[in-house]
Amino acid sequence: MKISYNWLKDFIDINDTPEKIGDILTETGLEVEGLEYVEKIPGGLEGLVVGEVKSCIAHPNADKLKLTTVDVGADELLPIVCGAPNVAEGQKVVVALVNSTLYPTGGEPFKIKKSKIRGEVSQGMICAEDEIGIGTSHDGIIILDSDKPNGTPANELYETGSDYVFEIGLTPNRGDATSHLGTARDLKAYFDQPIKVPTAPFHQVEADRPIKVTVENSEACPRYSAATIRGVKVGPSPDWLQWRLKAIGLSPINNIVDITNYVMMSIGQPMHAFDAADITGDEVIVKTLPSDSLFTTLDEVERKLHENDLMICNKEEGMCIAGVFGGIKSGIKETTTDIFLESAHFSDEYVRATAMRHSLSTDASFRFERGTDPEMTIPALHMAVDLILTIAGGHLASEYMDVYPEKIKPVEIPTTYRNFHRLIGIDIAHERIIKILNLLDIETKEVTEVGFTAVVPPYRSEVTREADLVEEVLRIYGINNIPLDESFSAGHLADFSEKEPYKLQEQLSQYLSGTGFSEIQTNSLTNPKYYEDLKLGEEPVEIMNKSSEDLGYMKTSLLYTALESVRHNINRKQKNLKFFEFGKVYFKKNEKFKETPQFAIYLTGNKQEENWLEPTSKTTFFDLSKTVFSVLNHLKIRTFKTTPVTDENLEYGLQIEVKNKVIGALGKVKTKITRYYDIKQEVFYSVIKWPDLVKFSETETHFEELSKYPEVRRDLSLVLDKNVSYGEIEEIALKTEKNLLNRINVFSVYEGENLESGKKSYALSFFLQDKTKTLTDKVIDKVMNKLITIFEKEVGAIIRK
Repeated sequence: MKISYNWLKDFIDINDTPEKIGDILTETGLEVEGLEYVEKIPGGLEGLVVGEVKSCIAHPNADKLKLTTVDVGADELLPIVCGAPNVAEGQKVVVALVNSTLYPTGGEPFKIKKSKIRGEVSQGMICAEDEIGIGTSHDGIIILDSDKPNGTPANELYETGSDYVFEIGLTPNRGDATSHLGTARDLKAYFDQPIKVPTAPFHQVEADRPIKVTVENSEACPRYSAATIRGVKVGPSPDWLQWRLKAIGLSPINNIVDITNYVMMSIGQPMHAFDAADITGDEVIVKTLPSDSLFTTLDEVERKLHENDLMICNKEEGMCIAGVFGGIKSGIKETTTDIFLESAHFSDEYVRATAMRHSLSTDASFRFERGTDPEMTIPALHMAVDLILTIAGGHLASEYMDVYPEKIKPVEIPTTYRNFHRLIGIDIAHERIIKILNLLDIETKEVTEVGFTAVVPPYRSEVTREADLVEEVLRIYGINNIPLDESFSAGHLADFSEKEPYKLQEQLSQYLSGTGFSEIQTNSLTNPKYYEDLKLGEEPVEIMNKSSEDLGYMKTSLLYTALESVRHNINRKQKNLKFFEFGKVYFKKNEKFKETPQFAIYLTGNKQEENWLEPTSKTTFFDLSKTVFSVLNHLKIRTFKTTPVTDENLEYGLQIEVKNKVIGALGKVKTKITRYYDIKQEVFYSVIKWPDLVKFSETETHFEELSKYPEVRRDLSLVLDKNVSYGEIEEIALKTEKNLLNRINVFSVYEGENLESGKKSYALSFFLQDKTKTLTDKVIDKVMNKLITIFEKEVGAIIRK
C-alpha cells in the first residue's frame, strides 16, 4: 500500500523528515518496506529555461530541419538545430541547455550534448511537451504565451512539485490503516497530536428522479448509503487531483472515477459511481443472483456467478459485483450526465470469498476484505458529493439514502492492568495505558484501580480480545522501550530430534537423482471428477473457496496428479520416465481433517534409452522393487519384510512392513486407472508414509573391518507351493541361522513342465561366513541340513538334489 507524505500532512501536522516518519510507522506496526522520492514532472525541469527564437532559416543540408539562434538570457545567442514544423522567429519557447537531462513521457531519460547535426553545430534543444514529460503531444514545440524574461527557469512556469511515498507492507489485521486517515491515526497516537478530518459544505437538494435503494441481503451488506447527482460533465480531473493519484501509483481515468478513488485513498471508504441512465426502473437492488448467472465485468471477462456473490442490480440485471469489480455496462462514460454514487459497508467474509472465487483483487476488495468502517459511508459520500459538484458540476438530485437496519455496535472488552503488566513484562502507568487507548479511539469506561472496560469502535474489527488491547498499547508505547534484562536466559533448552526430515529428504533426493530419477512436485488441489470416478483414497476434503471447479478437492492420493505428469510427458514423446515425489494427501476421518506426508516412486516405459551396446527392455515390477529396496537400504532400514497386498490402486504388488507396521506398498498401477488417464503403457508405483521412513531410518553409519576369513556359497533348489513367497523363505532362513548366514540370493525361478500343478521352483544361494575362523565342511553341512529341515517343516518344501 502506498501512502503520500504530503497527503498525510493534510490530516496531521508533522515536521519530521519522511525517513523519520517511516521509522515511526514501522515502530507502530505499519512496516515501511520502502521510501520513494517522486516528482510531478520527472527531473523537475532542471536545466530547462525560457528562450526566444531570434532567427530561423532552412538547414542547408536537410529539408526538414531549421537553423535557429535562441536567446536564453546569456551573453551570446545559442545556435540550435530544430526539426519541429512549427518553429518560427519571435517565439517564446522552452529550451533544454547542454548537460541538462530530459525525461520524456514514456521513454528513457537522455542527456543534452553539444553536437553537430548534418554539419551544423547545435547547442541545446527546443522542446515539445512529450520530450520534457509534461504531456503526450509531439506535434510541435511548446510555444509559450509568457512575458517571463529569457533565461527564466522553466520550473517557474509549471507546477513541478515533489513528494515522498511510503510503501507499507500492510498486514491483514490492519483494515483500519488502508488510507491516509488510517495511517494518520497511528501518528496521532504516537505524537499525542490531533488529526484534521476533512470537512465539506452541505449542498442543497434539488429533487430530480431520485433512485430508490432496496437491500435484500443485509448480512452481506449491513449498510448501504447512496446519492443521485444529475447534470455532471465527465472530463479530465484537475491537475492537483491527477498528481495526488499519480504520486501513489494510480492512473487518472476521469473526474468522477478519480474522485471516488481519491476519497477511498483519503479516508478508506471504497466507492462506486454508476451511470444513472443504466439503472432501469430507477431502483438499485442489493442481492445475490442464481448460481451460474453470467456477468461481464469491466475487464470484458464473462464470469459465472456463485449463489453467494453479492450483486448490485437494477430491475433487470446485475451491474456490479459488490465490493469487488464493476460491470462493463454501467460504468462512467464520456457521455454520462447523471450518476448514482454508492458508499456501502459490505461483509468482509462475502467480499473475500467472492474475490477468491473469481481470482480478482482490486483496491476496493483489498479494503473490504480487511474490514471497513461502517460509520464512514455517509462522511465519504458527503466528501465525494462536494468534490463532484465542485469539479464536474451538476446538482444533488436526492437526499442521502442510508439503509442501515441494524447498527453495528462497538465491542466491549473487560480487562485488568495486571494482564497488561504480565503480557508486556513491565509495569506501565495505568494512566498511560488509558491515554494510549483513548488516543487510538478506544474509549474506556468503568475504570477502577484494578482495570476497566475498553469500548472498541467498529472500524477496529480485529481488536476483540484482551491480548489485542495489550498489543495496541505496546505498539504505541514502543517495543524498543521494553528493557531486556542482561542476565536474561532460559532454564531449559528444547530437545531437538536427531533426525531432521528435511535433511533426510534432501539426502534421498540427491541419491535418487544420482540414479537417473527426476523429482516432480504436483498440485495439492485436484479435480473432483477423479475421486468421483476412481474413488482413490479416503473421504476427500472439498475446497470452500474454489479458484476453479477443476481444482475443487484436496488430493486423497498422490496418483491423481502424478499420472497427469506422466501423461503430459508421454504426450510429448518422453515415454521412459523415472519419477519420485514428496507430497501430502488430505482426507476426512471421524469428521476431522487429516494430512499425511508421503514418498512415492513412479516407473514407466523402457529401462533405458535405445543404444548400440545393449538391447532395451521394458520396465518391470522388479525394477521398481529393486529401487524401493535400495531406498530402504540407503536409509539403513534393513529389517523389513514384504508380503503380497490387495490395494485399490494396484493390480498386484507387495506391502512393506517394518517392525510389524505396514509403511507402504509397491506394484503395478491398475490398467483401468492408467486408461482413465489415457496412458497406454504400464506404470509401476510405490508409496510409503514419509513419517515412517524417517522414524525407522538410521542416522549413524557403522563401519567394521573386512573379515580375513572367506565367505562360502551353497545352493539349494526348493519346490514350493505357488503361494509361498520368497520373503517367507528369507525370513525363515535368517531366523534359523542368525550367526553364520550373511545373505540369500534367488538366481532362478521356474514354473511349468515337470512340476506339479500349483508348484514352483526356487534356486537359492546361501552365503555363509564366520568372522573369527575358516568354516569347515562339517559346520557348513550342519547349517545347510538345519535349513533343509526347517524348509520342509515350515513351508512343505521338496529339496531337489
